[in-house]
Amino acid sequence: MTLHALPHITVETHSNPDASIIWLHGLGADGHDFEPIVQQLGLPDDLALRFIFPHAPPMPVSINGGYIMPAWYDIKQQDLGVEHDKQGVHDSTLAINMLIEQELMRGIPASRIILAGFSQGAAMSIYVGLRQEKALAGIMALSGYLLLEDEMEHIHPNSSETPIFLAHGRQDPIVDFKLGKVACQQLQQLGHPVDWHAYDMEHSVCAEEIADIGQWLIARLS
Repeated sequence: MTLHALPHITVETHSNPDASIIWLHGLGADGHDFEPIVQQLGLPDDLALRFIFPHAPPMPVSINGGYIMPAWYDIKQQDLGVEHDKQGVHDSTLAINMLIEQELMRGIPASRIILAGFSQGAAMSIYVGLRQEKALAGIMALSGYLLLEDEMEHIHPNSSETPIFLAHGRQDPIVDFKLGKVACQQLQQLGHPVDWHAYDMEHSVCAEEIADIGQWLIARLS
């Protein structure tokens, strides 16, 4: 993957935002996927946030017969708990870090930046968020899982201060519910503050989840 600033959509809820949410989409989607959710979060009118919805680069995805689609990394097996694409994860980490650095250069401190994502994007948000030198305002992972567990020792000690919102559908046929629970348990065992939510849904988001996300964002950034 060629490393450069990821193309992205920007949505600002108010002039002069003082906090940023970088929201990573899932496999085969793009930055437009979660753009409409901003208006559904029930955020107060005076909360000035910048939402950044990047587009993952197109790449062949093995599990889909090599079909080229937007992806943060390749997926080689149906079981998402094994054989992760290390090079793809590392390349996307560099690209996502460039977006974080962009916000820092705009004057948004790490303590006012949230890294969020769905599915593949959720897995990346956990992986990247826990490796930041300065603790973020939060990590939000929807229907995600842990990547490259053999690299857990590379988690930055300061990330223990970063609040984590984990959510998963109990009937998820794509990312097994158990993978979300394992992520929650392992992060808690490492001392990370995890806010766990389970919903009666499949591989998607629901109205109850969106309301909970809105309340969590308000608590983190008000």
